[in-house]
Amino acid sequence: MPTRSFLFATLLIALLHLYIGLRLLPALPLDAAGLWLGAIMLMMLSVLLPLGMLARMFAHRGWADRVAWAGYMAMSVFSSLLVLTLLRDIVLGFAILFTAGSARAALTADSALVVLGLTAFATLIGLLNALRRARVVNVDVPIANLPAALQGFTIAQITDIHVGPTIKRNYLQSIVDAVNALKVDMIAVTGDLVDGTVRELAMHTAPLAELTARHGVYFVTGNHEYYSGERAWTAELRRLGLTVLLNEHVVLNHGDAKLVVAGVTDFGSQHYNPAHRSDPLAALAGAPEKVQPRILLAHQPRSARAAADAGYQLQLSGHTHGGQFWPWNFFVRLQQPFTAGLDRLKDMWVYTSSGTGYWGPPNRFGIPSEITRLRLVRA
Repeated sequence: MPTRSFLFATLLIALLHLYIGLRLLPALPLDAAGLWLGAIMLMMLSVLLPLGMLARMFAHRGWADRVAWAGYMAMSVFSSLLVLTLLRDIVLGFAILFTAGSARAALTADSALVVLGLTAFATLIGLLNALRRARVVNVDVPIANLPAALQGFTIAQITDIHVGPTIKRNYLQSIVDAVNALKVDMIAVTGDLVDGTVRELAMHTAPLAELTARHGVYFVTGNHEYYSGERAWTAELRRLGLTVLLNEHVVLNHGDAKLVVAGVTDFGSQHYNPAHRSDPLAALAGAPEKVQPRILLAHQPRSARAAADAGYQLQLSGHTHGGQFWPWNFFVRLQQPFTAGLDRLKDMWVYTSSGTGYWGPPNRFGIPSEITRLRLVRA
């Protein structure tokens, strides 16, 4: 992060923690010592959060991971505290019109306690949901004119695992075991697999070599692969046996039918490698015209418009995390056309996974992670 941007972010974080402290601490039933303790805890949170952003600068990997954990947990607590404090102020603003005297004072004190209680609840439940293995979600996708041999063709999609400071080998191993147990026809890994270099994480991504499916395992890059060294990761994933599709396609023979599986680079990849500009149409170059369905693996749902125009019947995406935890799920649509689940765009289906891991704060409050088992069925 550039120095100027980091300093601005640090200042903003400090000011927002100050706002939380000024709005909550005076309303709580605390003596002078309690107020000081509360202020110190808020100051610690405001320091840990930006410190977590700098964790990768630590030479010792163990310390870097511990600092990242502390910073991300601080981010999780801060997020809930800020949102709930803002909501409390809105409620109190309306309450002024209808309450007075002791009733208003009681509401002010009680609502501050409610904010703290809900923050603790959301942080704990979100943490537990983030740390457990993703659930399996079954989705039927109706495809027009689906060849009989492809009725029931299954795809396991995993995405946005973010192996890195807080997600390690054991976490990924449990995902690999669960996917293999589904015994699907093909596996799609739709980007943002890692947050770190091959040197740092190769031992933790090794379980990917165990992924197995009748027609193989296919990977497309997400934005975090470009942050982490896309060329090295492409080589490493190919070494592990995954087929990396960089604006390319394969034709799969399934019984007496065929289907096209294409993959594009991340929607914003041209900012890191101009030769990697994402292009759903180019990914079909040389594909047999009469073979359908055509399935596109694209990290971001924003690829959907170009994919629909190119003639795909299904796009599998991730990136959004479904918002990851409340209330950020309501803001995804400001950047992406779809948040989570199965949606329709023209003649194409788009399935957006909520993600199989998490990024940053280990928090999945209200938006669980998923391993998706998609099944093609006749429309």
